[in-house]
Amino acid sequence: MNIIKNTAEYDETLKNNKSVFVDFYADWCGPCKMLGPVVEQLAGENSDVTFIKVNVDDNPEVAERYGIMSIPTLIAFKNGEVAGSSVGFQPKEAVQELINKAK
Repeated sequence: MNIIKNTAEYDETLKNNKSVFVDFYADWCGPCKMLGPVVEQLAGENSDVTFIKVNVDDNPEVAERYGIMSIPTLIAFKNGEVAGSSVGFQPKEAVQELINKAK
């Protein structure tokens, strides 16, 4: 899973991939640390989707674009458009359902 370093890299990833799943997180966020391994596992099981992580502290402009006020926030994109999102820790099954919206 690629960790996005800047807005340009984020925009390029969305532009160049049909199905993208974004995990918005922060290093200090407890629920983010719990959700991380779930997303990592599902990334391995869904090779047809591009998975990226965006640290909201390092990339506040990307988080602001989607009005993210709480983390973890997960957003599924299909053809560059938001197909679904969730906020807070989610069980594996719920995350997979969200990933499916990007396909």
